[in-house]
Amino acid sequence: MITYQDTTHNDQKNYACDKCEKKFEFRSHLSRHQVSVHKVRKDFACDRCGKKFVKKSSLFTHQKLVHKDYENSSCNKCERKFENKANLIKHKKIFHEVFKDYLCERCAKRFANKHRLLLHIKKVHSSGKDFACEKFEIKFGLKSSLLRHQKTFYEGRKNFACNKCEKVYTRKSNLLNHQKIVHEGRKNYLCDNCEKKFGQKKDLFQHQKTVHEGRKDYACSKCDKKFGKASNLRRHQKTVHEGRKDFVCDRCEKKFGLEYNLLLHQKIVHEGRKDYPCDNCEKKFGLKSDLLRHQERVHGGRQDYPCDHCGKKFGKKSDLFRHQRTIHEGFKDYTCEK
Repeated sequence: MITYQDTTHNDQKNYACDKCEKKFEFRSHLSRHQVSVHKVRKDFACDRCGKKFVKKSSLFTHQKLVHKDYENSSCNKCERKFENKANLIKHKKIFHEVFKDYLCERCAKRFANKHRLLLHIKKVHSSGKDFACEKFEIKFGLKSSLLRHQKTFYEGRKNFACNKCEKVYTRKSNLLNHQKIVHEGRKNYLCDNCEKKFGQKKDLFQHQKTVHEGRKDYACSKCDKKFGKASNLRRHQKTVHEGRKDFVCDRCEKKFGLEYNLLLHQKIVHEGRKDYPCDNCEKKFGLKSDLLRHQERVHGGRQDYPCDHCGKKFGKKSDLFRHQRTIHEGFKDYTCEK
């Protein structure tokens, strides 16, 4: 350490100017000389006290010695410094935890590190699913996913119930997501191609990938069909290739491969609901697709079914068959009793 005796009586001058041969006893004298004589700029200012320095290293030394708590409140990723640790933590959450550098090219999901990305690819996108459920014949990429599945379906454990509807969930995060999207109507993720809104970022990415990019990354190994979502592929294989119809109507015992089709059947057939009225006539339909088909063929003049005997066209296939049966095949099913 340089003492008063060293500098005053021993004429010790350890701070030399790199622009001339002059030497100084103190670093501050050297800095003053460089600024006044050589017009050296002080570009490095301390954001705690405003003091300026010629060198960045001098600024750091000053902060370390004068503002002793400063070293603990500096960001180790971008070297930015903060007045207290709370501001540092907030900065890290906003700037360094949001920007995740490992991108999955299959679904555009981002991860903070390579390990999580590889785990995601194995679990979601690859066929390497080593943990099988013997009861349901479903395979999982992670053992934790298998255990969660068994806890839910074997033990029926669903501990998180929604207080606004009858839905019950195995995980609290799923319950909170449900309440936010369904009951609060919060959809914060907007598609910049069609302005459709989504409650979750993963649903937005899925929509953009399948609808706007037309990607179908999940191919069926038993036929040529491809799907945009893995769940749609599994549903297809279960209902089409395995012929499974697990959803039975309790009113007529008709079976369905999908729960959605069962509910639709009950609504239209047993409840007689027709929620889609035509605004051009008084007809009502149970399915939106039937309404659109009706409007195209009846009110839009579309006739997609030509007769291969005489060339006459019809808007409905049933009308074409009736025409062929009565005109060309000579069937007359209705006789007059008188």
